[in-house]
Amino acid sequence: MKDTDYRNLSFWHESAPGSLDPRPPLASDEQVDVAIVGAGFSGLWTAYYLSELQPGIRIALVEAEIAGFGASGRNGGFAAGVLVGIDTLFDDPSLCDGAIRLQRAMFDSVDEIGRVCEHEGIDCHFAKGGSITVATVEVHRGRLRADLESLRALGFGEDDYRWLEPEECAARVRTSPNLGGLFLRHCAAIHPLRLARGLAERVESRGVKIYERSPARALEPRCVVTPGGRLRADVVVRATEAYTKGIPGHERALIPVHSMMIATEPLPESAWKEMGLANREGVSDPRRYVIYGQRTADDRLAFGTRGNYFYGSRIFDRFSADDPNFAIVQRNAEALFPVLRDFRTTHRWGGSMGISRNWQPKVGIDRAAGFAWIGGYAGTGVAASNLAGRTLAELIVERDSERTALPLVGPPFPNWEPEPMRWIGVTGVKKIGASLDRAELSGRPTPKLRNKLYKAFVLK
Repeated sequence: MKDTDYRNLSFWHESAPGSLDPRPPLASDEQVDVAIVGAGFSGLWTAYYLSELQPGIRIALVEAEIAGFGASGRNGGFAAGVLVGIDTLFDDPSLCDGAIRLQRAMFDSVDEIGRVCEHEGIDCHFAKGGSITVATVEVHRGRLRADLESLRALGFGEDDYRWLEPEECAARVRTSPNLGGLFLRHCAAIHPLRLARGLAERVESRGVKIYERSPARALEPRCVVTPGGRLRADVVVRATEAYTKGIPGHERALIPVHSMMIATEPLPESAWKEMGLANREGVSDPRRYVIYGQRTADDRLAFGTRGNYFYGSRIFDRFSADDPNFAIVQRNAEALFPVLRDFRTTHRWGGSMGISRNWQPKVGIDRAAGFAWIGGYAGTGVAASNLAGRTLAELIVERDSERTALPLVGPPFPNWEPEPMRWIGVTGVKKIGASLDRAELSGRPTPKLRNKLYKAFVLK
């Protein structure tokens, strides 16, 4: 495969500067200090901080396709200071203090990405405009106000989260109706593939080797087996997210759930006056069937919606433009911003994210086995992968820090159930969540039993 074969993966791939031609694959056996499987954000950030902490350390990444091929090059482009599963930690008195420190570290990770990009000259269109979760129905307004009250009780102030009354909220994002919104300051819009490709170039300049088109056929003790050779190392890092399912013995560690995205043609200022987002704020709402959008640097709206889990953890890297899920994304975008009906959608793509059984990301290392793990962000990985990679690098070189004491550090992911139970469970909870959303968005009360079932699955 060559540059042109990768350009049609997403709007981000099509618009990324430089060549997408694959780097040479691993062609013989090699020995390094740290071998990283996967050249997405997790693997690249780990390599970046390792090379910073210990100059001269021998690091090699092996990637099945090209750097940024997977979720790191197809996501919504939000570096948001949020972490899936952290609410569960807040609710546990023994973990709450650590969870608060973890949340603060997530806030800092947004600025850290901006700092690295400025320092390294990576132009990823970084714009820290914050994000707004807007309420378009009364139940969403009540839920967001309750969330803010809980955040205040944990010590997060106006500089972190702020309530926007309808008039102020509509001045930022002009949905109709607009019942107010919760503003998170710690969020930046980015071009994700520019970030991934820029990181790959910078780590290479530090001596890190990246072997592309080199899939990991197996992980053996202190060794990665690829078609072209064995990569031996003191520590092997599994940074494969949704693609973990392709490694024998690791198939049930994380499951791939797809998200679907569209991007419009560049929109005129008249359209943006009707939509808002003048500071490139991110926009979403509180529904369970997650939606999200951003204004790109070239004035498109990039908008996404959570998609499907496929039986047997199948992954689809390309989707037909007439896939019915894209029609759902389009309807959701136009429901928030009716002006979009007057403009063309030019790009449609999908990608898969890794979800752990307990809906919590983790990093960790088994030093005796020479094996480390990272991932499980469930769609919140742009900023989380920075914190996770920085933390894992410190664990590998045995440097204690405030990060290595966070509850992000933990044991390997518990396995998901075998099929068909896995498909039944994941598909069932999606249907329950969608039915709850339909009820709430149509003004009906939240069905209590279904809501309990949904929470019981998602939070375990």
